[in-house]
Amino acid sequence: MRLRNVLAAVSAVLAVVGSVAAAPSGNGYPPSGSCSARVGIDSYSDVLDKTQFQGSFVGNLSALAVDRDGRIAALSDRSELFTLDARTYAPRTVVPLADENGAQLDSEGLVVERDGSRLVTSETEPSVRHYGRDGTLLGRLPVPDALKVAPAGRAVRNLTFEGLTLQSGGRALVAAMESPIAGDGAGIVRMQTWRRATPRHDFRLSAQYAYPADAKLGISETTATGDGRLLVLERGFTAGVGNTVRLYLADLRHATDVSDVAYVTGQAGQEGVRLVRKTLLADLVDCPSLGAPAKQPQPNPLLDNIEALAVTSRGPGGRLHVLLASDDNQNAAQTTRLYRMTIQLPRH
Repeated sequence: MRLRNVLAAVSAVLAVVGSVAAAPSGNGYPPSGSCSARVGIDSYSDVLDKTQFQGSFVGNLSALAVDRDGRIAALSDRSELFTLDARTYAPRTVVPLADENGAQLDSEGLVVERDGSRLVTSETEPSVRHYGRDGTLLGRLPVPDALKVAPAGRAVRNLTFEGLTLQSGGRALVAAMESPIAGDGAGIVRMQTWRRATPRHDFRLSAQYAYPADAKLGISETTATGDGRLLVLERGFTAGVGNTVRLYLADLRHATDVSDVAYVTGQAGQEGVRLVRKTLLADLVDCPSLGAPAKQPQPNPLLDNIEALAVTSRGPGGRLHVLLASDDNQNAAQTTRLYRMTIQLPRH
């Protein structure tokens, strides 16, 4: 009887948590759930896939951040911001977001400030807006003309500010475009920064950098590592084949400020332009599948349209624990999937 009771309790817990598979990572590298020598997949969960919370569809997830209370802030590109339990991923709250005219955003990037307020990008213009925890609009940051959607600028709608993160102890904000603007070289993606000298939300335009994305891929997310570098997710999709998702480590510190460079070709001979340096940490196609199902063709059934990435904790020796999420586009053929991974950063 006791054994049956224990088994029943375990089954009940698994039913609540959802579909989760795990691979022990051990103490060394590469971990047993190895995607590469520096990245391991620890677990995945489909518990949120095609679910509802307080009348809102829990999906279309485009960004993640750790909230002030330890919960996970999860941004939907349909202009809603969820908070999730950090362990079970169960939704706890949902807050609608809107622009100055009450219209929805195409919300893609998210930062939680020290005071709990939120910085949120929208691909529509593009924009970076500042919101209170309750969704109250508090302000808006300036954006260079060249990065605005045509005809106001040279950017393509829905291919603008896809990633957002804070560096330098909260003094520097970085927004990554998804794809090149008109006139720049193939794969040359601009990263815009803002800086502030005080704790107030008075970000001012600062340097702009040029990042060389892989062929046929764009940036889907960026997040700070805490040591001056960035994690960058590059993602693409090929019909009938599936998704490509690669995780890079990027270093902006030796790159050229291209704010005043009209056209960045990406060619080695372009005088005075040094691109952002990047190092491949893992191609996620090489991760063990952990028995994950796929609803459409994928080179690895674990993969989907991964758009979100957040560092959840940091360990000794440059070890990061991260949470990723896929955007299902509210599509029956895609999955809202959460991934826990461990990354061992290389030294500078």
